[in-house]
Amino acid sequence: MNQQNITLVEAAVTVLNTADPFEKARLGQTFASQWLEGTISQPYTPSMDLTVPDRPARLANVKVVAPGSMPKLGKGGSLQSRQAIVHSLVHIESWAVDLSWDIIARFGKQEAMPREFFTDFVKVAQDEGRHFTLLAKRLEELGSSYGSLPGHDGLWDSAITTSNDLLARLAIEHCVHEARGLDVMPTTISRFRNGGDSETADLLERVVYPEEVTHCAAGIKWFKYLCLRLRHPGINSSSAIEESRVGQSEITLEENEEIIQKFHDTVRKYFRGPLKPPFNEEAREAAGFGRQWYEPLAVKEINAGCQ
Repeated sequence: MNQQNITLVEAAVTVLNTADPFEKARLGQTFASQWLEGTISQPYTPSMDLTVPDRPARLANVKVVAPGSMPKLGKGGSLQSRQAIVHSLVHIESWAVDLSWDIIARFGKQEAMPREFFTDFVKVAQDEGRHFTLLAKRLEELGSSYGSLPGHDGLWDSAITTSNDLLARLAIEHCVHEARGLDVMPTTISRFRNGGDSETADLLERVVYPEEVTHCAAGIKWFKYLCLRLRHPGINSSSAIEESRVGQSEITLEENEEIIQKFHDTVRKYFRGPLKPPFNEEAREAAGFGRQWYEPLAVKEINAGCQ
C-alpha cells in the first residue's frame, strides 16, 4: 500500500492488521500525526471497499483467560501486585488502541460521519497508543514485561456485540467502559502512592487520567450527534448546522431527554447487569456525563434484582 496516498480508513485497517502491540501503537501514532498534520487528507474514498477484521491481529504472547478467571491484582502493597496492576492497564490500553481505530474503520464511511468524528477518534487513538507505550515502559522498569501475566479480552467481546451498531458501540465502549475506568482510576492512583510508587501514580494522574476524561466526552458527543441525526433526517450529515448541535447548549430539553432515554435503552440491550457504583461524579461530569445518564441504570437494575 502506498502510504503517500493512503486514506485514514485504510490506515486504520493497517493498524488493526498489525499483530505486534508495540508496532501497532507506533504505527497508530504515525498515522494519527499524519492525519492531524494533513499528510493524510481524505478519511475515505466513495468507491473504497475494505474488509475490517472481525478481530484485530494480536500476538499470542498474552495468555487469555475468562474475566472471572483472572488472578487477583492485589492492592499495590507489594511489587508483585504493582506489576500485576500495571500489566492489566497495559493490556487494556492495547485493546483501546484497536478500539479507537476500529470505530474509524468500521463506522466512519458506513455511517457517512463528518470529518470531525474522524479527528476526534484519531486523537483518542493517539492518546491510547501513548498510554500503552508509557505503561509498557513503566512495567519493564518494575521488572516485568507485557505478556508475563494473563489478561482477558472483555473489551473486545463488547466490540463484537456492538459491531453492527455505532450508537451501541459509542454507548458501551466509549461511555460505559471508559466511564468505569474513570471511576476506578483515583483508587488505583492511591494504591500506587500508598505502595511507594510515585512514578506510576504520577503517570496515571498526570497523563492517563485526564486524557481518559476526553475519551468519554467523545463518546457522549457523538452519541448525541447520531440521536439528533435520527431525529432530524432532513439535515445533511456533514452540515455545519448539525455539527453545531452536538453541544449540550444547542440541544432542547425534549431532545436531551430523548437522547438520555436512548442511552438507557441501548445500555440495557447491549450491556449485562447494572452499572456499578461508586461513580466518579466529578470526572463523569467533566466528560459531559451527568448523573441522569447513568444513575437510573444502576438503581433500577439493582432494585429489580432485590424484588
